[in-house]
Amino acid sequence: MNYRHSFHAGNSADVVKHSLLIALVCALQQKESALTLIDTHAGCGLYDLQGDEAGRTGEAAQGVLRAFADPSPLLIDYRAAVEAVNSGAEPHLYPGSPRILAQLLRPQDLLILNEKHPEDAHTLRVAMRGTPAAVHERDAYEFWLAMLPPRTPRGVVVVDPPYEQTDERARITATLAAAHRKWAHGVTVIWYPLKDRAAHQRWKEQLRRLGIPKLLWVEHWLYDSDQPGIYNGAGLFIINPPYAFTQSLPPLLQSLRTALAPEGHKGEIAADWLSH
Repeated sequence: MNYRHSFHAGNSADVVKHSLLIALVCALQQKESALTLIDTHAGCGLYDLQGDEAGRTGEAAQGVLRAFADPSPLLIDYRAAVEAVNSGAEPHLYPGSPRILAQLLRPQDLLILNEKHPEDAHTLRVAMRGTPAAVHERDAYEFWLAMLPPRTPRGVVVVDPPYEQTDERARITATLAAAHRKWAHGVTVIWYPLKDRAAHQRWKEQLRRLGIPKLLWVEHWLYDSDQPGIYNGAGLFIINPPYAFTQSLPPLLQSLRTALAPEGHKGEIAADWLSH
């Protein structure tokens, strides 16, 4: 299944991912020491919600547009990040993780982006003009390991693949194991689609066997029961999340579930430690 960003910009998965990413970085920024923010699969950086690819799926209607219609104050930071690249009441452009991370940078922080697809890398460079981001064009998994440990005392690696390759999960598992050996205290965020509960459970078991002490999962299932053959939701694995983030998570997750549940479904969003 292909989850290339441009087809799914602003969908429910983006709302959850970017809301949590903003909360995570802001929690880390409660300390003054510098952060290096690394995005291994950066995509294009900015997406036209009325363009051909996003328009073909229309997924923003069930994602960012729902978040904008929801009054929850806990989604204010997320809405502000989207509003920052738009003019007018309704968003026409959607910021990918690179543009959102760039908005969060303090003077002491660094942003390093990577995108392997040449056309997308070119688009990304254009989208990031005027920001201090460095853009690389390398294999994502080689890049991930090459960047560790970062030059600053702390950092965040965001891993957000399109899951085009059948071995994507195996490469993530192997690279995470190697990355943890190089940088045991680092914060890593891994996005994944949810399609089949049994297959996903097998992957979680493989990750559990890595023995990483602080590995949190957050899963957003859109429907009350699995819908065979379609996208059922998305989640994040977060390694070494800060205490301030985990404490703020329950009410944020509840707001996201309420805002994004499809008609006729309550949906489910939950978080727990993988070691439990």
